[in-house]
Amino acid sequence: MQRRTILAAAVLAATLASPAGLCAGEHGTADEAKTLCEKAVAYLKQNGPDKAFAAFNDPHGAFIDRDLYVFVRSLDGNTVAHGANAHMIGHTNLSLRDADGKLYNQEMIDLATTKGSGWVDYRWVDPADKKIEQKSSFIEREGDYVVGVGFYKQ
Repeated sequence: MQRRTILAAAVLAATLASPAGLCAGEHGTADEAKTLCEKAVAYLKQNGPDKAFAAFNDPHGAFIDRDLYVFVRSLDGNTVAHGANAHMIGHTNLSLRDADGKLYNQEMIDLATTKGSGWVDYRWVDPADKKIEQKSSFIEREGDYVVGVGFYKQ
């Protein structure tokens, strides 16, 4: 029952997060995800949270590229920016599990606080084909925030 609930939540989140016009084969790469994350961190440093979060949340802005988008969480897990799903903002999702039951958001916070940056692998619904796929997010800590961008491994 719990696995079904997790999968239903994943499908709903992926459907809501699906960028308009995304088709199979239009995925970003690991290098592009990392570059976009680093660009977002630099923007946050230069412009501060209010301006940066507004830019990251803009569905037509410079921080969305195909299925790549910026998300930001505070160190307590609260989502403060989400380029693909504004409904996630204001929610603390440390208990959210991937398709295999992994607490991937908690792992992102742990990685950010211990190493500062790196990759977190998990399985999530791909908005292009609605199938559970391997996903990896590059995250980087900036002050009290964890900035991330994920890509689907194809």
